[in-house]
Amino acid sequence: MKNKSTSRPTRRSFAGAMAGMGAAATLAAQQPAAPPNPTAVTPTRPGGPPPEVQPFAAPIEFTRRDVALKVKPFPMSQVRVTGGVFKAAEDANRGYMSRLAADRLLYNFRQNAGLDVKGAEPLGGWEAPADGKHGTELRGHFTGHFLSASANLYASTGDKEAKAKADYMVAELAKVQQKLGGGYLSAFPTELFDRLDTLSGKPRPAGPPQPGQPQMPWAPFYTIHKIFAGMLDMHTLAGNAQALEVAKGMGDWADRWSASKTEEHMQEILNEEFGGIAESLYNLAAITNNDRYAKAGDRFTKKRFVNPLALRRDELRGLHVNTHVPQVIAAARRYEISGDLRFHDVADYFLMEVSSARSYVTGGTSNGELWQAEPRRLAAELKRSTSTEECCCSYNLMKLTRHLYSWNPDPKYFDYFERTLLNERIGTIRLDKGYTQYYSSLTPGAWKTFNSEDKAFWCCTGTGVEEYAKLNDSIYWHDERGLFVNLYIPSDLDWREKGLKLRQETNFPDDHTSSLTVTADKPVQTAFRLRIPSWTSSARVKLNGRALEATAEPGSYLTLDRTWKTGDRIDLEMPMRLTVEAMPDDPNMQAFLYGPLVLAGDLGDEGLTEQMIIGQQGPAVRRPDGPAGNPNRPLLEAIVVPLHAASPDPASWIKPADKPQTFRTTGQKRDVTLKPLNKMLDRRYSVYWEVS
Repeated sequence: MKNKSTSRPTRRSFAGAMAGMGAAATLAAQQPAAPPNPTAVTPTRPGGPPPEVQPFAAPIEFTRRDVALKVKPFPMSQVRVTGGVFKAAEDANRGYMSRLAADRLLYNFRQNAGLDVKGAEPLGGWEAPADGKHGTELRGHFTGHFLSASANLYASTGDKEAKAKADYMVAELAKVQQKLGGGYLSAFPTELFDRLDTLSGKPRPAGPPQPGQPQMPWAPFYTIHKIFAGMLDMHTLAGNAQALEVAKGMGDWADRWSASKTEEHMQEILNEEFGGIAESLYNLAAITNNDRYAKAGDRFTKKRFVNPLALRRDELRGLHVNTHVPQVIAAARRYEISGDLRFHDVADYFLMEVSSARSYVTGGTSNGELWQAEPRRLAAELKRSTSTEECCCSYNLMKLTRHLYSWNPDPKYFDYFERTLLNERIGTIRLDKGYTQYYSSLTPGAWKTFNSEDKAFWCCTGTGVEEYAKLNDSIYWHDERGLFVNLYIPSDLDWREKGLKLRQETNFPDDHTSSLTVTADKPVQTAFRLRIPSWTSSARVKLNGRALEATAEPGSYLTLDRTWKTGDRIDLEMPMRLTVEAMPDDPNMQAFLYGPLVLAGDLGDEGLTEQMIIGQQGPAVRRPDGPAGNPNRPLLEAIVVPLHAASPDPASWIKPADKPQTFRTTGQKRDVTLKPLNKMLDRRYSVYWEVS
């Protein structure tokens, strides 16, 4: 989330199998190059084509018409993660959340309302208080994330202590809301919104800010959205009725504030980051069956952004990534409660384009938090900055993927989801402390850096506590015909409606097999659809110990439609193989995968200290190419070497090493050990290589 309004430091200074990310085949045909002006009406000559019609040119009218979703995920309360790296990540995050005191998370809200802070010590980083040396205008955002994470954690694990803590926070925040007038709820005063209103659309003075000169505030609606979403999650996932009342008050305030602006001025206001506030308003409309909130959400439709997307044009270059992904999630939600196909087209094209033309091999996107190059110019993009792959972006893109999959249950969506989960999410949390990353850098020689205990609270700290509290939310889905198994994660499913339980036992991704065992109150006829990933060469399936004669093609579902009874067992084997993915604009810049796992070269730990890895206060990624040890030797020249491919088949020159999922190049000037990126901690690494 980047504030472009001043020069001061800011918050952050489908695709086939979606198997290429940087060079993937797409779910839709390539689109023609976009004209330079995203809102221009194309001039015509006499007798030529009519002027282009912008889909969102006219005022937006809302009519409630819910779309029937084709598939739905099982409620998190019916799914439990039981083992492996996923359970370890859940537990690490749970431990970190438990160490954050509720009164510290409430400090800024109470201070803003003039209430007793109850002797609490304020948090630091982006949550530093207004009277602190490093106070920010984003204070309060993490508290909203924490409420969402607590609701997720309760739904995912039944953690009553987490729920009780969050219930206490909701009750205390309700007191803050009442003290502030009954609607507005924030850790900062409404003066930030006054500045947003006054300064939006006005010329920005050149040069650094001058003393006393009013400054554009730092994304106040972004922060409000996090609190708003936290309240809605506490209601829908944790059953807190008071949270809904607080959310309605926030919705009322947002409606009044936005209704007082002309549409032209609101479009100027939307040039500043406003997060997913529209999504929360649409969700509130759906929960309360009150269209007024949806109409308020429509005022947050940024037309110069959505018009090109609805026309299936990529005009994303120069945009801040995680400012805009939440807007697309809002568009997806708007489609679901209205059936308006313009919003469908925005979300559908956006995900296809970003996943296939603007994502790296890991599934992550962004560099310096922006899309800095044209689509499919990822090699050029990678060279622009060390700060690639902001973790928030992956969190939100996975959230968007769930929406689109519910409209069209194509397994290719989960090929993308799985790759992003394994390479851009799992592996960005420390299993000892629960700390998470901000950027997941792909710069050769980079290393992973993590937040501090209570002095960071970046946006990615917030999405991190949410992510690892809901690792069970996408494993199993269902429709009227039966069950979909989309992710291979050790877990239990309690399908109460059918009196059927399913236990999945697997060491995936450390192993390529999974077993599913049925327990049924009585025999149940239904279909099980197992996702056969696009990355496997073939899948082998046994039912009750007998091999099936036929299986499904990679990138599709294997359907087993039968009467299930207690003791029935499915054994699935999905062989992994080495593959290569090249950058679309530089075929010699290549990355290697083993199945869905991105492999990274182990470049050692020279020059690294614990202080450089853990406890970071700021999100910046330091350049890894400075001297280490010998000041006259550039580090990268010493540890990142070009590779020579003996043949197009990587298995001919990259051989298994002495540990599982570990490989070693052969025949190189200096051979390199490769292992999964998600296991690369406290080491320098490289994902992309110059290969001749």
